[in-house]
Formats: sequence, structure tokens, C-alpha cells
Amino acid sequence: MRRIILIGYMGSGKTTVGKALSKETGMMFYDLDWYIETRMHKTVSEIFAERGEEGFRKIEYNMLHEVAEFEDVIISCGGGTPCFFDNMDYLNQQGDVVYLKATPETLYNHLLMAKVERPLLKDKSAEELIAYITEHLKERAPYYEKARHTLDVSVLDNFDKIQVSVAHLRDLLSL
Repeated sequence: MRRIILIGYMGSGKTTVGKALSKETGMMFYDLDWYIETRMHKTVSEIFAERGEEGFRKIEYNMLHEVAEFEDVIISCGGGTPCFFDNMDYLNQQGDVVYLKATPETLYNHLLMAKVERPLLKDKSAEELIAYITEHLKERAPYYEKARHTLDVSVLDNFDKIQVSVAHLRDLLSL
């Protein structure tokens, strides 16, 4: 029985790496946000709009406790998941937690491509976006750094580099 839990800032590649690792290992992949949307029949944005961040975080907490009980899975958590309640301690008890670490500049470049898909980012200028990422990452880093493992994903910009990162992750976790 194995649980691999990927954490990190939005745009760090948790879903991309998780899917690729799932394909290589045959383990089931769950993106926590997608799981929440499926169970709640609403998008994360709709839940935020209806219940606010506090309401969303309570739902996220409950859904995390469901999915983290599954066996032989790879779970991609939302960027804020480790930063609320006792989630980070709980995750470390449940499996191999891997922090996908990237510089603010790398995250900026990743998020720039998906800017329209991220409501928190869509109205920000380039300067505002890099400042937002830098400050937010600084706030969240103490939680992320509690992970048992860290994988630098600053190079995730094409398929070959994704495969290299997955290979490093497999080595890191002895898969």
C-alpha cells in the first residue's frame, strides 16, 4: 500500500507530474480539486463564490481526509491545502509527501500560460503577478518545507523535462 502526495504552489506541475507518474506506475491519480468538484457537483470557483475561502477550506479538509485514505494512489493537492488546519501533519502521516519546488520566476512563467484559467491571477499585470507569487510563496513555504521530500521542478517546460522530473521522483521515492 502506497500513497504519494504532491504539494506545491499553483503552477508547480503537481497535476502534470502526478499524471505522468501515474501512467508509469499504474497507480491511480487523484487531483484533490477535481475530486472536490466531482463530489460537490460545482467548480472550486463556484464553491469559493458561494461559501468563501473558509467554507471551501472546510470542504477541502473533509475531501482530503477521504482521498488520503485510498490505497496505492498519487494525490495532487491544491496549492493552499497544506496551509490550513492540521493538513500538513496529516499528509505526512498518510504517505510520501513531495514538495514540488520552483522559483517565483518559474512559477510566473508556468502561470502566465494559464493565467486566464486562474481567477486569482487574471486581472494582474506582469509585475503584480510576480510580486503576488513571490509574497504568497514566502507565506506558504514553511508549510511546504515540512514535506519529507523535495523535488526541484524549475525545469518543467517541455515533455522531455517532465519525464526527467518523473524519473527523479521515482528515484527519490524508490519506485
